[in-house]
Amino acid sequence: MTGIATMNEENTDGTNGCSKVRTGTQNEAALLALMEKTGYNMVQENGQRKFGGPPPGWEGPPPPRGCEVFVGKIPRDMYEDELVPVFERAGKIYEFRLMMEFSGENRGYAFVMYTTKEEAQLAIRILNNYEIRPGKFIGVCVSLDNCRLFIGAIPKEKKKEEILDEMKKVTEGVVDVIVYPSATDKTKNRGFAFVEYESHRAAAMARRKLIPGTFQLWGHTIQVDWADPEKEVDEETMQRVKVLYVRNLMISTTEETIKAEFNKFKPGAVERVKKLRDYAFVHFFNREDAVAAMSVMNGKCIDGASIEVTLAKPVNKENTWRQHLNGQISPNSENLLVYANKEESHSKSLGKPPTLPTRLNGQHSPSPPEIERCTYPFFPGTKLTPISMYSLKSNHFNSAVMHLDYYCNKNNWAPPEYYLYSTTSQDGKVLLVYKIVIPAIANGSQSYFMPDKLCTTLEDAKELAAQFTLLHLDREHSLFSLDLCRRIWRK
Repeated sequence: MTGIATMNEENTDGTNGCSKVRTGTQNEAALLALMEKTGYNMVQENGQRKFGGPPPGWEGPPPPRGCEVFVGKIPRDMYEDELVPVFERAGKIYEFRLMMEFSGENRGYAFVMYTTKEEAQLAIRILNNYEIRPGKFIGVCVSLDNCRLFIGAIPKEKKKEEILDEMKKVTEGVVDVIVYPSATDKTKNRGFAFVEYESHRAAAMARRKLIPGTFQLWGHTIQVDWADPEKEVDEETMQRVKVLYVRNLMISTTEETIKAEFNKFKPGAVERVKKLRDYAFVHFFNREDAVAAMSVMNGKCIDGASIEVTLAKPVNKENTWRQHLNGQISPNSENLLVYANKEESHSKSLGKPPTLPTRLNGQHSPSPPEIERCTYPFFPGTKLTPISMYSLKSNHFNSAVMHLDYYCNKNNWAPPEYYLYSTTSQDGKVLLVYKIVIPAIANGSQSYFMPDKLCTTLEDAKELAAQFTLLHLDREHSLFSLDLCRRIWRK
């Protein structure tokens, strides 16, 4: 049986909710039967077992990006003979990749690539939170191969063409470079760029070459990391959007000017404008007017700046804090919490963070972030009731430090303990990092939590350490979202 690893001698068969033990021989027989029935091949390599890829009779290139879904919370003793029939309900499977432990158990997650994007979206709709066994619910969400790298510490005077040429010289498979002009000086870039590669493999090879931190461009040591993938929004949702995202504005440009410019093609079409630093959201009464305005206004000049206009991507506000915790909010996503400094929301591993823990690293931006807050008037005589913060819900907290304290209290643990350490950078800056000890679990699998990045301020170091700890507690205690688990697992 080529390519199929022998299972442990005892595993649980949960088919039809049964809880009976089946041997490794029975596991192999079940997988062989699946291969014989479907005609798919199965090969185990590099810690994963591939079913298909391509399927029998497939001609042409693999399916495009957007056809793969991520599956989490899979029972560790469940295998392809049970999983494949479930996922075939959504459509034809091109490839099923189950992550495997050396012991023969699965690692609790898999990737399923369908032949079309529509099938992948259907799988998410019908199989997310599907009860795969009694009391066992799987999570299914979109999975995208990341083809984009973040390159930091680029000289600000370099133009897009120069950066593109240089990246093509030092790495292979470069398709494009995305460079954003400075908010205060449109003749300069913001000190970072995104490099798009032809494939995930090409991006991974480039990252491997550049990641040691000693690679230099134009005499500068650059910083390299994966760019956060832009959040996918299904086509049906995008068809209802009537808000435009406008970037590359002058800081001095007012909301009134923006509204007047977008109303020129059809007076009265704009409902309202919300501008933050050098970008804005333009709300229209009708979607048709928004689409028409996007076509007319993209590339136009307002106050001397050439603007870029796209449809704003809506986000699920219920998951706002969790998305901010992971840095998953796309710069062109409209949200109740929108960062005033676009440079911060784009910067990966460099820019000073907003108050919320989206980017938690060292360097200072030219001006402090401004967060759009939801406030209500406080009238004289209003009755106030003293409460404990622990009586609130988790969505009341925007700070990772506060959320970690809340998390420990809800689990009846003692508060987290913070221990501060420092070092000095090559340019003489004092860099800080916190180690966090959770006394209740200090004698368990992990005695402390410490991030792998240093900060220049106490506030940033504490937030980063709390964020890092929350993400790892999520993996161990399964109390947060599937998206958090997916990002940890895929690193």
